[in-house]
Formats: sequence, C-alpha cells, structure tokens
Amino acid sequence: MNIDSARLTASLDALGRLGAYTDELSGLQGVRRLAFSKEDGEGRRHVVAEMKAAGLEVTIDRIGNVYGRRRGRDDGAKPVMAGSHIDSVATAGRFDGCLGVLGALEVVKTLNDAKVTTRRPLVVAFFSEEEGARFGTDMLGSAVAVGRIPLERAWGLSDADGKLVKAELEAIGFLGAADERLAAPHAYVECHIEQGPMLRAANIDLGVVTGVQAICWHELIITGRSAHAGTTPMSLRADPGVAASRVQLLLRDLVNCGRFGADLRATMGVTRFFPGLVNVVPNRVVATVDIRHPDDGVLRRAEAELVEEYEQIAADEKVTIVHRQTARTPDIAFSTKVQDLVAGAASARGLSMQRIVSGAGHDCQELARLCPAGMIFVPGEYDGISHNPRELSTPKQCADGVNVLLDVLTTLAEEEGP
Repeated sequence: MNIDSARLTASLDALGRLGAYTDELSGLQGVRRLAFSKEDGEGRRHVVAEMKAAGLEVTIDRIGNVYGRRRGRDDGAKPVMAGSHIDSVATAGRFDGCLGVLGALEVVKTLNDAKVTTRRPLVVAFFSEEEGARFGTDMLGSAVAVGRIPLERAWGLSDADGKLVKAELEAIGFLGAADERLAAPHAYVECHIEQGPMLRAANIDLGVVTGVQAICWHELIITGRSAHAGTTPMSLRADPGVAASRVQLLLRDLVNCGRFGADLRATMGVTRFFPGLVNVVPNRVVATVDIRHPDDGVLRRAEAELVEEYEQIAADEKVTIVHRQTARTPDIAFSTKVQDLVAGAASARGLSMQRIVSGAGHDCQELARLCPAGMIFVPGEYDGISHNPRELSTPKQCADGVNVLLDVLTTLAEEEGP
C-alpha cells in the first residue's frame, strides 16, 4: 500500500492556514498556534472533524489530549498508537508536529481505502502543549498522560499573562472528561521532521531515531534596583541586565570550554526587562536557559556548574538570581525493535537512512516510558530550519516518511499477544 501524497499535502496546507500569520522579517506565511489559544482551538476542531470523517472514535482527556481510535479485528487487544502535536511556537512552519498527526491520519485513510482492518486497534493522537511555548513546560500533555507530571500541577501552570492551563482548556472547549492517565499501548511510532541539517546535508531519505537527548530548562528572575540612567554612577548600580548578559556569555563559555564534550547545546531564548524604559536602569529581568546533551550525566554536571556561577554573578553584580527548573527530561533510548522495523521498511522501499539522535524533545520520549516506541525523521530543506516560516519538507519527503509509518504501524498492528 501507498499513502496518497497529494491528500497528505492538502491536509498539511489546510491545517497550516489555521493560525497563519505573515512574518514581519521575511514576509513569509508562518503558523502561530500557541497551546490552548483561540487558534489552537480552531486547529483542534479541524483535526477532530477529520478524525471523525475517517471513522475514528474520538475521546478527549482532562489535559486536552485527543485520541482517535480505529477498531481492530481483535478489538480488545492493546492498540498501536501514532501521533504528535499540533500546537506551535509563535514563529512556526506547517510541519512541526503536524506531519506526525496528519501522517498517522493519512495511514488510517489509506487503510480505509484498501478496506484493511488490522488485528489491533489503531489510535491517532495529538498531545497538548508539546512545545512548552506558552506555559513553560514542554511535552506537557504526554508527560501528564504517562504520569510524569501530575494533572493538578499541569492545570495550575500559568502563561505570561497569568492565565491558567485548566481555564484556557475550558475556554476552547477541550477540557475533556476522559482519564488523563494513558493505558500502555502495544507500541507508539511518531513521524516528525528532523528540525536539523544532518539528513538533508548527507542527502539521506529518512532518519531512524535512536533516542532523544537530555533537556533542562531554567527560568531566571534576576532582581536589582531601578535608578536613573543619567544620574546613577556605574559603580553604584545593581543592574540585572548586566547579570543576564553575563549568564548568556557563560552559556557560550560552557559550550566552548571542552569539559562537556562537543555536544552540549545552550540557549537563552527569553529576556524581559522591567520596567522596560529607555532611561531607567531595570529593576528586574526574567530570562530563560535551555541546555541539552545526549548524556544525562554530562548535562547534570553542566547544570551544577551553571547554578554555581549564578551565585557568583549575583554577588559580583549586587543582584539576586532565583532560578526555577521548568523542564527536565533525561536522555531516552528508543526501542531497538521499532528502530529495526523502521530501518527494514525504509530498505524495502529503496530509501536511504541514517541512525540519528534527536536534538529536540518529542512526545515519543514520554510514550517510551509506557511501551516500545520510536520515531521516523523526515529531512527538511534550507538546512532543516524549523520553528521558522521557512520550515519545509517536500511532498516526497513527507510521503516517504508516512509510507514507512504505514508499513511499521501495520506490522505492529498484526502482532499476536494481548
């Protein structure tokens, strides 16, 4: 069987129009569908309608995760699950997460067209707030589903405007009634764009994902003292902006020092100055730190050194630095069985492949706590750029990945056992 590439492309285009915006710098159309926003609600209703049109039974849980179930010949057997997310960052393209959800739905449509019923049920899922772009914790919905984050804690998270997860879910009509804890499926497979340059640079058709590197996020609240920008001598200032700058330079030094190898990644993605006036020394800066490494032990050492340096910078600059860990996930190895199925399916279709570690976090790493899980990476154009309106995987690249997803899901769904 082969999926309908044109139908998949049309599905991606249709969802991409919901939450569309025009990027000021490039003039390109991007996607801004932050979790639990009005635009996310529109996208969710669109995908739910597509699920129902494909004959799936849809349920929504108490953290807003959505599951579309296709019956199997042995309908009591554990299902095989596939999916991803449809929420986005504020400067997204059309493919991140959406390819995994709509690709899994395209698999269902292909099976419907062929009048094939698998032994096990199939479930197409999309999980809430995978990006962490609004409420500060990535993989939120899937982490709640597997029990890593308690529901009440997730409900109590707030965005920059003080709006709470639970209230925002309710506002868009996706505060579901189903139990948020997910029963272990037979397996989970996710098709996703690589979001990096490796596959495209090597002219490789697909990535067989071996796992996800460890990730740690901090929120920093750096507090100093407001003062007049023209009359306050530099020696008398307690400037949190200077402290934030030193933290950012520290991140670069940690990456370049060699003590943590060549694979440490470090980013300060947010800096907000208060009161934010041109002629006033700020009294507070809110900033974020994102550090990642394929080895959790190495990441822990880097984090410990970072926290020690926060204290030194605070003392030097006469400010206080309070850090809060907003996300922490260890490195995750994916099922070798699922990896081998992906590799075998790619080979059978004449596609080249490469084993690859994911630098980004994904819902699949949470599902790997419950069942054998794995990912298929699709290369991207423009050096694999992502979280950017230029994000692009061609119709052939997408179809290659979803055809392999079709093969792997149908193989898993025919396996014997409970």
